[in-house]
Amino acid sequence: MKKIIFVFTTVFAIAFANTLNAQNSKGKDIVDIAVSVDDFSTLVAALKAANLVDALKGEGPFTVFAPTNSAFAKIDSKTLNALLEPKNKETLSKKKTRD
Repeated sequence: MKKIIFVFTTVFAIAFANTLNAQNSKGKDIVDIAVSVDDFSTLVAALKAANLVDALKGEGPFTVFAPTNSAFAKIDSKTLNALLEPKNKETLSKKKTRD
């Protein structure tokens, strides 16, 4: 479970790499870009479940590690579905800080 929490907390700490570059997407924010790519649908679901959409649409800059659906598929589906439940919103949206 700690690995899963780590994955979700680092989603908001590492560079948005994959095939998109947010800086080249004029007028779009991170959420708009993620929503426009089918392979980020699980990430979008996690952002919504964590109630982080508005925060990422706010004033940045933001750096986001954007795992694709195939990356999320490596997480046990029962665990992933449990994390996306409203009762786990706090766990999903915890911020990881460096000591």
